[in-house]
This record gives sequence, structure tokens and C-alpha cells, in this order.
Amino acid sequence: MARIEELDNIVTLADQMQTEEGPVVLINLFTVDAKDKEALLKAWAHDADFMKSQPGYISTQLHQGIAGSSNFVNYAIWQDVQSFRDAFTNPEFQRRIADYPDSAVARPHLVRKLAVENHCVA
Repeated sequence: MARIEELDNIVTLADQMQTEEGPVVLINLFTVDAKDKEALLKAWAHDADFMKSQPGYISTQLHQGIAGSSNFVNYAIWQDVQSFRDAFTNPEFQRRIADYPDSAVARPHLVRKLAVENHCVA
């Protein structure tokens, strides 16, 4: 089972899930022992299959660190916080967390796009 840690110790994921805004992007940083990479990928794919069937889900992408890294980054775009909250707290999704290898640590956090002049559009 994956251990879940906060990416931000001041504003927790639980705090974020109490808000009502959107769209939002879930950033989830995973670490896992090298021997458990394939198990992590299998568990993540199983989760992604569930999430993509949920209302408000838009898309997801998983990345792996290069040069043999055991670090992964997932980002998933959601229509709004409520849609993410409903999917994340769904008992079926919560059961799927047990499928992750014991060495896995997940650090989920919700973010939003920002506009920065000459660089980013919101």
C-alpha cells in the first residue's frame, strides 16, 4: 500500500479539497524502490482506468525520471475540485491504493494554471 505524504505541510490536500474552484491540476510525485517500479506502473494504470471514467476528469500523464530514476510525476487535469474530491474519496478508488507496493510514497497536491506575462497563459 502506498504511503501518502503532504507535498505542502502548510496547505494540505484535505485543505485543498474543501475549496470550490476549477479547473485544477493534480500533481502527484511518487517515489518507489527500484525493484517495485513495475508494480507501481501496474497500480497506477489500474487507478488511471478508474479515474478516467469519473465525471470531471479531463486527462492524465505519467512521467519517470531519467537515467534509472525511481521517481515518477503524474499530472491529471480535472474540471474542478469537486470532481477530483468525489473521485478521490470514492470507496473504490480508496481500495485501489492498497494495490501499490509498500515502498511507494505518493505526494499529491492540487494546483492551477497561472498567467505570467511573456511566459504563460492561464
